[in-house]
Amino acid sequence: MTAEPRRRPPPPVPITILTGFLGAGKTTLLNRLTADPALARTVVLINEFGEIGLDHLLVEKVDGDMLLMASGCLCCTIRGDLVAALEDLLRKVDNGRMQPCDRLVIETTGLADPAPILQAIMGHPYLTLRFRLDGVVTLVDAVNGAATLDRHKEAVRQVAVADRIVLAKTDLATPEATAALRARLRTLNPAAPQLDAAAGEATARALLDAGLFDPARKIPDVAQWLRAEAYDHAHDRHHHDHDHDHGRGHGGDHAHDPNRHDAAIHAFAITRDQPLPPAAAQLFFDALHTAQGPKILRMKGIVALADDPARPLVVHAVQHLFHPPVRLDQWPDADRRTRIVFILDGLDRAFVEGMFAAALNEPAPDRPDAAALGANPLKPQTGGLLG
Repeated sequence: MTAEPRRRPPPPVPITILTGFLGAGKTTLLNRLTADPALARTVVLINEFGEIGLDHLLVEKVDGDMLLMASGCLCCTIRGDLVAALEDLLRKVDNGRMQPCDRLVIETTGLADPAPILQAIMGHPYLTLRFRLDGVVTLVDAVNGAATLDRHKEAVRQVAVADRIVLAKTDLATPEATAALRARLRTLNPAAPQLDAAAGEATARALLDAGLFDPARKIPDVAQWLRAEAYDHAHDRHHHDHDHDHGRGHGGDHAHDPNRHDAAIHAFAITRDQPLPPAAAQLFFDALHTAQGPKILRMKGIVALADDPARPLVVHAVQHLFHPPVRLDQWPDADRRTRIVFILDGLDRAFVEGMFAAALNEPAPDRPDAAALGANPLKPQTGGLLG
């Protein structure tokens, strides 16, 4: 009697996080997206405080809070813990009570810091097998966005971790206000494309498939996911804007405010031409996330390791949580440099660069001593972030 072949788990379902501060326009955008045929077989999870008006899309009530919409989307309300909602969703699919979905969209409350949501998905052993993070879409109100960023740290963090930024209500804002807001958003997050909702740019095609792995591609589009080149001049632009604001009087529209929430946000990239010793790379990642994890809003990178330079390692972290690294079969393009992107909150760029130099035992001024990292960078480490 031959044993039945073991069923392979289905490919991980991509998750898009839709966030933005209260009144940013998430309801309008979500209504538009769910009507798009590209989102057929999509499940939309809405927080319990949401006020999504989907009545015109409603076809029938399927199960409890779950609604079947005209596009084929299923919409349901999150009650309590997100992890519990996702586990319940998987049980319904596995038990045949619900058709498998091709995509999941999670709409957060406007007051939410998206980092814990990302951590909940990335840190759960089973959920990481069944779901994969596609991207974070953040809406910003062009009329009130600058004032919101000034007053609410959560809004700044929503922008900082975004893969796509959607500007809403640009048709109601002055061109000068929109241009100033765009510049500020680029300083906070240089790599995220900015899409104008009023101009029709915020389509499903433009917002989705922002993640590293696209099942339709054999080779992951690391360059599009990482967008490391966007950080080349971000540091200089940040200091130029800072000095420019500091020289203004307090009566100006952009007067320097030492308490402005985004003053602590830094976005930059570290690059190296030579492959890194695996032990040194592991030491750096372990030390950084153990000691400074809460200050790392997001980190993404592709790393050339000296033990197998032809097969790069892709890393992704949110705060102290490190997603299981993935070793690619080959480089996705001709650029074979190590490129690591950081978005930090309250942690100096010079400190991180110094830790990196110390782990590699590179000479660098004012860098931490290698011994301060907690291990010898040349001594092989086991059981850490890189396995």
